[in-house]
Amino acid sequence: MRFSKLFAPTLKEDPAEAEIISHKLLVRAGMLRKVASGIYSYLPLGFKVLNKVINIVREEMDKAGAEELLMSALQPAEIWQKSGRWAEYGPEMMRLKDRGNRDFCLGPTHEELITTIVMNEMLSYRQLPVTLYQIQVKFRDEIRPRFGLMRGREFIMKDAYSFDLNEKTLQESYKKMHGAYSRILERCGLEYRAVEAESGLIGGDVSQEFMVLADNGEEAIVYCDKCSYAANREAAKTAKTEGESDDFKLLEEVNTPERKTISEVSEFLRISPKNIVKTLIYQTEYGIKIVLVRGDREVNQEKLNRVIETDKVTLLSNEEFGRYSDLIPGYSGPVGLNNYEIIGDNEILSMRNFVVGANKKNTHFVNVNIERDFKVDKWGDFVFINEGDKCPSCGGILKITRGIEIGHIFQLGDKYSKALNATFLDENGERRFYTIGCYGIGVSRLVQATIEQNHDDKGIIWPIPLAPFKVIVIVLNTKDEEQNTIGENIYNGLLNKDVEVIIDDREESAGKKFADADLIGVPYQIIIGKRTKAGSKVELKTRKDNQKTEIPIEDAVEKVCLLLRAD
Repeated sequence: MRFSKLFAPTLKEDPAEAEIISHKLLVRAGMLRKVASGIYSYLPLGFKVLNKVINIVREEMDKAGAEELLMSALQPAEIWQKSGRWAEYGPEMMRLKDRGNRDFCLGPTHEELITTIVMNEMLSYRQLPVTLYQIQVKFRDEIRPRFGLMRGREFIMKDAYSFDLNEKTLQESYKKMHGAYSRILERCGLEYRAVEAESGLIGGDVSQEFMVLADNGEEAIVYCDKCSYAANREAAKTAKTEGESDDFKLLEEVNTPERKTISEVSEFLRISPKNIVKTLIYQTEYGIKIVLVRGDREVNQEKLNRVIETDKVTLLSNEEFGRYSDLIPGYSGPVGLNNYEIIGDNEILSMRNFVVGANKKNTHFVNVNIERDFKVDKWGDFVFINEGDKCPSCGGILKITRGIEIGHIFQLGDKYSKALNATFLDENGERRFYTIGCYGIGVSRLVQATIEQNHDDKGIIWPIPLAPFKVIVIVLNTKDEEQNTIGENIYNGLLNKDVEVIIDDREESAGKKFADADLIGVPYQIIIGKRTKAGSKVELKTRKDNQKTEIPIEDAVEKVCLLLRAD
């Protein structure tokens, strides 16, 4: 490829629309252009990188025994209505009507459609297990598209679905996909973690996210400094705590004038927030719920929703408090609130002699104890982990870092097969529901996540497998016939070795050529300048560390080929 013919409109300045470095660099390097909010077009260089990711994903999926197909992006409402997700998905689903006034959606995911296909074609246990996948455009009407390809309304995903005989074969399929995802990220040269995660609208009891570590990542990742435990902060569990002393002190009522918040009460009573139980009042479709957590904790809403068994859960507003004479904002507590269901976080089960609101203005109870002073109707784990907490697996210390979710794998069980009445005949001729697994990886997001881990102040530093070109030959003065000849010889020599190479033959300044080569992130640069003469040396620059060495002209092709093989 010749740079003079390449459609790569590079920019010197950061685009106003971009907030994070990877988005800025994709646009500046002439790889991406905005169409509308959350919608982008890939220019030739960006498309080359995207296809490299796709090829790696496809190779690893094929190695894992999955079969590729391609499903329609346009899906009828009926199959989503059967699963119940037509209403559940909400405004993120892009919906439309055809000329016959029939409802359709642009698929955000394909569980319903793939299940419908399989149930109509694979009717015998002899055909199972099978894993099918596609690489396709998906659509989600994000309320706030941001960060370029990280959170868009149109994106490219590889989604796979395993159909198994039972839970045992599902575990085998799940393990294969876990291994395939690990290899994909390793081949892309990325530092990542596989973490426990919440399943969300996809469903299922078990899921894991594959997180690319990055300072600008939207997700918080909890991990142990001693063992392999790691989880999305949304899914991280608290460690079991040892019971405190059974020395129950006498319940006392104390005056706490105008002290409503945990910090105010803690300071006034000179105790740690860990010795206070925070009482939160929630309005739900099942009525008022009293929720108790340790004073230094924050509620994980997704977890709490599962404990209450509804997503219609909101904190009681100040105006709503006026409807309940026994609920006092800032001073509510579980003692004496017998008309409401009380839900306690598991962590407070071991607490003794703690502080709660006394359901009276300017008043708290001290030395409160569960069972003696109040009862908890339902227990659950629904708080966020903090850095420094104990690991629930080994007791080590938990740390928190940031990451970008690239992949998510789920054990769905029979959620969709039951909803769609999708069955096969087992060896006894009896109908059974398919056991299903789901495995998604954000192909387009992976492109940008790679830049988050691989860049400097000059531009992108592509890992070798994803680079749009492996080598760029830079002829600094194209009007110098000797430089041109040397550059063309090296360029053609690399082409003959099947190396992906581009020659910068533009009539641009040396500074512009160097800046573009660094910005685009080509791993190796061969520089031919005024000091390069026949029989002399050329300069070889490694983009990763910006190191420069001089090598004989006649060795340039072989030297670069050796470096590429070593990488």
